[in-house]
Amino acid sequence: MTSHLVTGIGELVTHDPRFDGPLADAALVVQDGHVAWVGSAAHAPVADRRTDLAGAAVVPGFVDPHTHLVFAGDRAAEFEARMAGTPYTGGGIATTVAATRAASDDELRARLTALVSEARRQGTTTIEVKSGYGLDVRTEERLLRLAREVTDETTFLGAHVVPPGTDRADYLALVTGPMLAACAPHARWADVFCEPASPMAFDGDEARSVLTAAAAAGLGLRVHGNQLGHGPGVALAVELGAASVDHCTYLTDADVAALADGDTVATLLPGVEFSTRSPYPDARRLLDAGVVVALASDCNPGTCFSTSMPLMISLAVREMRMTVAEALLAATLGAARALRRDDVGHLRVGARADLAVLDAPSHRHLAYRPGVPIARGLTL
Repeated sequence: MTSHLVTGIGELVTHDPRFDGPLADAALVVQDGHVAWVGSAAHAPVADRRTDLAGAAVVPGFVDPHTHLVFAGDRAAEFEARMAGTPYTGGGIATTVAATRAASDDELRARLTALVSEARRQGTTTIEVKSGYGLDVRTEERLLRLAREVTDETTFLGAHVVPPGTDRADYLALVTGPMLAACAPHARWADVFCEPASPMAFDGDEARSVLTAAAAAGLGLRVHGNQLGHGPGVALAVELGAASVDHCTYLTDADVAALADGDTVATLLPGVEFSTRSPYPDARRLLDAGVVVALASDCNPGTCFSTSMPLMISLAVREMRMTVAEALLAATLGAARALRRDDVGHLRVGARADLAVLDAPSHRHLAYRPGVPIARGLTL
């Protein structure tokens, strides 16, 4: 097997507890797509091939555990209206659903692959993709089938909202019955928008029905919860062993304690708050309580049309009181935990060799230079 030495690394962030923080003047060896050795460049072993990064910093490839990348249409006017003061209600999803249902597979595939490519150019190496813009059996299955072409981390989100004019009980029966049966073969996860504050979303009892049916079908669980107000989403996610509960803007002390005592990751989506003029989650409160926190882009056409994980790191530092090191950890190792992955999000020996190279001397530049494309994936 061919070995590849990556050397000349000015600063290397590994998230390896053997090391006391980032390594200076570092190197690593990649073999068969995995990290085989990490250490000082001065002590690097001989390898078959060599790449010298001339002092650039290297961090683990970003893991984005929450996106909605399979859709059609445009909602720029909605964004403009929100910036002018129109409050976010979630109702714009219906616009995307109509456009998505009308789009061909080729049209959906073209946008999906373009967005994934855009994310990878900014250092994202693992990405989750949800359905949720079909809301009928045929289209939801179609969206997941397309998503599976670009990632193994696919999520069935038929329980995104109740379509306008549809009986709630009938739609819940569809989601937990024929739609789930059609979509489960293409999905690893199932998600539900549990948000009593929105009349289009699902209450606690409805969300429980969706999640228990999905678990019975063999899918892992995820929850959209506590975005628009206090509600049962966090407690339900922890109780049912969901891998992640996402948004977490409105939390009680009991919610924070439950997350700290459980295995469910709190995934925060600061791009949404930026794009909707909404309050940011209190990341400092979660971290100080010992909760595992992840960051994600939530790239979608309505509330955050950005694939940039470096932007999410910048927003987390500026708006959510995270240090740069904490935000980077949340965008890599924490996000991998949100996907129940132990092979990505770090650069320990045995990890997948997913490297993000920074055109900068330190990981601090991820927040220090917001909006500048300094991160890129390294293909070996």
